Amino acid sequence: MTLPETPLSPAGADRTFQVDLRGLVDLLSHHLYSSPRVYLRELLQNAVDALTARHGLEPAAPADAFGIRLYADGSVVRVEDDGVGLTEADVHTFLATIGRSSKRADGIAEQRADFIGQFGIGLLSCFLVADEIHVLSRSARTPGAPAVEWRGRGDGSYTVRTLPASARPQPGTTVTLTPRADAGEWTRPLQVQALARHFGSLLRHPVSFDGGTGGPGSAVNPEPAPWARTYPTPGARSRALAAYGEDVFGFTPLDTIELDLPAVGLKGIACVLPEAVPAGRRHGHRVHVKGMLLSEQAQEILPEWAFFVRCVVDAESLRPTASRESLYEDDTLAAVRDALAERLRAWIARTAASDPELLGRFLQAHHLAVKSLAVHDDEILRMLLPWLPFETTDGHATLDEFARTHRTVLVTSSVEEFRQVAAIASAAGLGVVNGGYTYDRELVHRLPEIRPEVSVADLDPATLTAHLDPVDRETELAAAAYLALARDALAVFDCDVALRTFQPASAPALLLDSREARHERTRSQLAREQQGGLWGDILGHLRQEAPRAQLILNQLNPLVRTAVTIDEPELARTSAEALYGQAAMLSRRPLRPAESSLINRSFLDLLAHALRKDS
Repeated sequence: MTLPETPLSPAGADRTFQVDLRGLVDLLSHHLYSSPRVYLRELLQNAVDALTARHGLEPAAPADAFGIRLYADGSVVRVEDDGVGLTEADVHTFLATIGRSSKRADGIAEQRADFIGQFGIGLLSCFLVADEIHVLSRSARTPGAPAVEWRGRGDGSYTVRTLPASARPQPGTTVTLTPRADAGEWTRPLQVQALARHFGSLLRHPVSFDGGTGGPGSAVNPEPAPWARTYPTPGARSRALAAYGEDVFGFTPLDTIELDLPAVGLKGIACVLPEAVPAGRRHGHRVHVKGMLLSEQAQEILPEWAFFVRCVVDAESLRPTASRESLYEDDTLAAVRDALAERLRAWIARTAASDPELLGRFLQAHHLAVKSLAVHDDEILRMLLPWLPFETTDGHATLDEFARTHRTVLVTSSVEEFRQVAAIASAAGLGVVNGGYTYDRELVHRLPEIRPEVSVADLDPATLTAHLDPVDRETELAAAAYLALARDALAVFDCDVALRTFQPASAPALLLDSREARHERTRSQLAREQQGGLWGDILGHLRQEAPRAQLILNQLNPLVRTAVTIDEPELARTSAEALYGQAAMLSRRPLRPAESSLINRSFLDLLAHALRKDS
């Protein structure tokens, strides 16, 4: 509100801030609140806090003795409560002073934990939809107190007058708004009713809505929260909670987990998503504070690994931010997050021990989330690691199944490495697990902690090559000239060439090369090109010692048996390049420009040779 201009003060004297109400309303609408719809939440919140204060004055009154009534007919929006009300002094102090809250005075400061709001700017949100706010209130603190009327306008002016008690026969407050023409989206009767249900469905005080039809008002929150009701059987309770989760989130939960933290007055449910979600995609959770909806996108209530559930909770002691649309990050929230994480761990443990069928469906959908948890949680690791699915040379299998047939488990460091060796390793009887996915390699290496009889080692080219059968000496000598030409042709790729026999016979060649080796060769090459001179010679020698790729030709393959007998040097080189290119493509790794060029050139050269031969 714009304060009257003050005369110039002497240097060093205190001055008073000038506040432009219109500018402040613009700040609220564009930077503090996410939408004009929050005006109704703020009005409901003020009404609930007034009822809480009234119950503090009259603790013997029944819980439903005082309530809230909403009215909207398209021309006005009215919120009426039976709360503690305001005196004329209260009106001047709290409604006409920005930033001051009635919860901070008259001994209520010690009870602030009982109130939803802790900021005195909520009423200003009404200026998002109306140019004038009309408040009629009568205090319950003073018997026979008169009614007080306050009218605040968007230009920063306001009027206050005292009315006879008959103007409001019972204590409480009525706030009336005359919506602007551009605010119809938020003030139509059906929208007001929908907003009231959206924000106030779990409020503990009775809230009713009258749409101006002349009939009786309808209950906004006719029933308590589903976890606060009693049910004839545990099965009926589970079904009711699942139905509530489906109604709130729009999916049928795989299971529902009850959440109860008495220390902070938190109750609610976590709904297990029935389908997998991308790793790291955190769903928002529905958080109520003392029954009032605070946020539908509160990610901070659970740790990052718990992206397989969506929660709806109601808490007493969580602290909202100034906008009351998210939670304030403090020690209480951190403790709540840890406690809820423990509840989810306990559910996983209980399911693993008592419901294998549900556990299987859960792991099928959310194994990545469980893997991320198992990396850091030894208890979950011990319980679930044997049951987690991995990609292996035996297909997708659990480590428990895989370890039954492979006492030595080899694990690759990348997906491309696994794809290079999977078929050959399987034919050779090696048990290899794809360790290229997030968490997999680290988890597989921890398998001996659960299965001491199993050993785990990283797969390297030497290990696989050792399991490939060598060819006989005569065959090796007969192919020596071809192998020398092939090594010379592929020297540019730092690739050695060897002849072995392995299954399947349909595979002509196997390219063994790791990402780390390629990176090291590229780094050495660049360093040598940049240095030159003595350092270039030294780095060139070191480059020769860097890990080299290996092209393993399969003597069992008819094409390879024909290729090694070629006596034309250029054709032999071209065939070796073609075999290298085909093996590189089968590895499914990204091809370097030189490799793409080699594949195209070798294909065209072989085609030209075939055409010349035919002619």
